[in-house]
Amino acid sequence: MRVCSVVGARPQFVKAFPVSRRLRADHEEVLIHTGQHYDEALSGVFFEELDIPEPEYNLGVGSGGHAPQTAEMMRLLDEVIEAESPDVVLVYGDTNSTLAAALVAAKREPTLAHVEAGLRSEKWSMPEEVNRVLTDHCSDLLLAPAENAATTLREDNIRGDVVVTGDVMYDAVLAVRDRALDESTPLPIPDLRPGEYVLATVHRASNTDDPDRLAGILDGLAAVDEPVVLPLHPRTDDALRRHGLYDHAADAIRLVDPVGYVDFLRLLSNASRVATDSGGVQKEAFYLDTPCVTLREETEWVETVEAGWNVLVGSDADRIAAALTDRSERPPKPELYGGGDAAARTVAALEAKLAGATREAKSADATEE
Repeated sequence: MRVCSVVGARPQFVKAFPVSRRLRADHEEVLIHTGQHYDEALSGVFFEELDIPEPEYNLGVGSGGHAPQTAEMMRLLDEVIEAESPDVVLVYGDTNSTLAAALVAAKREPTLAHVEAGLRSEKWSMPEEVNRVLTDHCSDLLLAPAENAATTLREDNIRGDVVVTGDVMYDAVLAVRDRALDESTPLPIPDLRPGEYVLATVHRASNTDDPDRLAGILDGLAAVDEPVVLPLHPRTDDALRRHGLYDHAADAIRLVDPVGYVDFLRLLSNASRVATDSGGVQKEAFYLDTPCVTLREETEWVETVEAGWNVLVGSDADRIAAALTDRSERPPKPELYGGGDAAARTVAALEAKLAGATREAKSADATEE
């Protein structure tokens, strides 16, 4: 089996590395990096830390508006997929890289497989929602992280095959957990005490592009008595300066450079709470037993909210501060996204899909004869 795996952003690097390891044991993989995240702290360091193979292709697309960025990705991906002739194009999540690869593959012969299929925020104004819904409808094989997502796909009358694999990000966390939780290794930011700080991440355009929402988030974080540490995504850095909020943020919050995956998990596991607008961080917090406060009005990972380990607060400063200072006990944690074998299940589903397609092709040839 020959697979072209397409990645372009930090969460996709994390999701891809356990699947790539499993794929390369028995199959051929061609790794394509679109260059959607091109900053070393958001891209290169993850390949190094996670021992992800160097991409066979780095398209270097970089940032840009949704339409021109997606169009350029499609143009370049079309050339690569034609040259490589894969059996499968494998895409992850809900970025512009995901949609671009899905649209290209849907008009060519390879099987299109979507990891993290079936997630919904029910908020069509989010670019990620558009990307994930369209990718699901294009896909031949839909790899759902949980039964809720699979139910959504079936209710949407998706044409492709649906398989519940569990969450590949859990595989990734388990693979580096010992390094991340090694108590002999100090926290990557000086003067922090385990359990006595809040970790924050803010990067979604719906929060960074709206000065009122961004100011509300900053006010909520500033109201917390504990130190608040915010690794600064380039988009957020730019937004703070553009909206005249940088000094306000720097006065109340520890703004630090982005950190690598292992260091981030170390910070996350030792935080008293995390405040985030990232879907991936919501899950990572759940896996590492860190209560999560989500800076959005909705989430694709509804199971974490239902389990009592995640609360949605939007950008309201009072709700953010209240949630971050709540010290009530969390309920027992259920197993929501599989047992850490999602990569193996993903590869098995690809093998079964290709085997079925081969049988159908042979049957069709025999009928024609």
